[in-house]
Amino acid sequence: MKAGYSYCEATEAFQISYEIPPAQLSPGSYRNLSGNQALALGFVTAAKKSGLRLFLGSYPITPASDILHELSQYKNFDVLTFQAEDEIAAITSSIGASYAGALALTTTSGPGMALKTEALGLAVMVELPLVICDIQRGGPSTGLPTKTEQADLLQAMFGRNSEAPIPVLAAATPGDCFWVAVEACRIALKYMVPVIILSDGYLANGAEPWRIPTEEEIPAIPVKFATDPAGFMPYKRNPETLARPWAVPGTKGLEHRIGGLEKQDVSGNINYEPMNHENMVRIRAAKIDAIVQDIPNVLPAGDPEGDLLIVSWGSTYGSITQSVKSQRAKGRKIGHLHLRHLNPLPANVGDVLKRYKKVLVAELNMGQLRWILRAKYLVDAAGLNKIQGRPFKQAELDQKIEQMLGL
Repeated sequence: MKAGYSYCEATEAFQISYEIPPAQLSPGSYRNLSGNQALALGFVTAAKKSGLRLFLGSYPITPASDILHELSQYKNFDVLTFQAEDEIAAITSSIGASYAGALALTTTSGPGMALKTEALGLAVMVELPLVICDIQRGGPSTGLPTKTEQADLLQAMFGRNSEAPIPVLAAATPGDCFWVAVEACRIALKYMVPVIILSDGYLANGAEPWRIPTEEEIPAIPVKFATDPAGFMPYKRNPETLARPWAVPGTKGLEHRIGGLEKQDVSGNINYEPMNHENMVRIRAAKIDAIVQDIPNVLPAGDPEGDLLIVSWGSTYGSITQSVKSQRAKGRKIGHLHLRHLNPLPANVGDVLKRYKKVLVAELNMGQLRWILRAKYLVDAAGLNKIQGRPFKQAELDQKIEQMLGL
């Protein structure tokens, strides 16, 4: 290696040379971290912050398997990993672990999400905390197992029978996967809901220098189990979050029904009354909507108003950020809004969209986020869509921006 380096340094074999300056990084201790490693560490951290045992029920599938591999090494942190016989057993074992009082999660990719659909509806009905990681890949069916895509957004939003809303979060970078894991666990535990995390093969296998946070930087995740039998009702709700009590089986006096049949409001008994069903459906939806109170308003990078706003989510963050910087250096008024909370969306998204003359939604699918934004905010958004199993190149983004600006 030294001989090769010396040869290159001593000869003028290359017409063009590059010098890469040191990265501008915040002070601190750094380590190399892939997206799947970051998710695993985030889940262990959330379990410690909440004081709960961590349980992962998973079935191996590319590109999510590394999370199972990683978490299986943390038994000394009271982590229990279970490799199930199939995707259905994986998620239902996690629902059972959550019922028993654990911080439970399951990991998969798009085909596995399809198999988990019925159990996702069960998690919505029983209102237990659960985190579902969908590490997206090219599809449909087996598709492109080793290639990246962002085409499971609508599946995450609507891929269940009946009215079964679930919060959806998406990580922006490999290191951000850590913080999204912590945030998803916090929401699941506070609101007693299943939460979906969307990552993809590009983030899962990609890596970056990641600053190791101090314990004080990681938010507390308080958890309180129901213990008092006086006045206990399994579906009596917290007025702020609409979360029901978490009563661990075996707690004296807190016996209650659980299952997929419709619950009677407050009592949790099986109930087929029409008005009760509508009431419960609306309450479950209102609980998801209430999560917006815990989501900070978004601030677009670049110009706060101007000629063009680029909206993105997931692993497209890096290339779009670089393209926006390049275009703004040429004097163009462009903003970049990258969304991490996709359901519910931050409260001020509609106001941000109105500040720009044109809106471009760039994503690695046929326009799923654009479809949602057009429906919700009636904005005439255009799309830049790539479905090749590869991430965006900056040149592709630059070309579309200049086309949108009429340059």
